[in-house]
Amino acid sequence: MPFKPGPDLKAAPFQRKGGALGPQTMSLQTEGRPPPPKGPSGFRVEDRIGVQAPAEVIWEVVADLEAWASWNPTYPRAAGEIRIGNVLDLDLALPGQPAQQIKARVLDWVPHEQLHWELKFLGGLIRTLRYIEITPLADHGCVVDNGEVFGGLMGPSLGKRMRGPVRRGFLAMNEALKVRAEALWASRRA
Repeated sequence: MPFKPGPDLKAAPFQRKGGALGPQTMSLQTEGRPPPPKGPSGFRVEDRIGVQAPAEVIWEVVADLEAWASWNPTYPRAAGEIRIGNVLDLDLALPGQPAQQIKARVLDWVPHEQLHWELKFLGGLIRTLRYIEITPLADHGCVVDNGEVFGGLMGPSLGKRMRGPVRRGFLAMNEALKVRAEALWASRRA
C-alpha cells in the first residue's frame, strides 16, 4: 500500500503534532468538511529524546549528511542532497545486524522541523516511512522524534521482527545527535 501523505507530513501521517489534532479538528468535522487525512498504516518503531539546543542547531547537524560519518552510529555513511524526490545513499548499521547499503527517496523535509524518506523492498511488499522530527519546547530545547513506520503487505511483520535492533539503532542515533547538537550549541554560546 503506497504512502499518500497529506500536505503537512508532520501533522497528517503521524497525527500527534500540529493541526491534525488541534482544536479545529472537531469543528472541521462538525461543519460538514471531511476529517484530516489519516497517516500511513503499519507498525511504528520510534525513539524520542530531549536536546538542549535550538531547532536550528539540531537541523544543522541532521541536514549535513556528509558529516554523519563523524557522529552517527546508525548511518555511518550518508550521501545525497536533501530535496524532495532525491535519493539518499546510506549505510544502515543496526546493533547486532550486518550493515547494509540502502537507497532512500526523500518524501518531504522542512528546515528546522522534519526529514522524511521512504524505502521500498521486494517490489513494494515492504515499504517504510522513515522520519526525523524536531519539536521546539523552549527557545533552547527540543524533542527529537526518530522513527519508522513499516507498511506494505509484509512491512508490519518485518517491523515486529526487527523492532529491537531498529529501536536500539534509533536510541544510539538520538544519543549521538544530542551530544553533537548540544556541543555545537555550547561552543556557539561561549
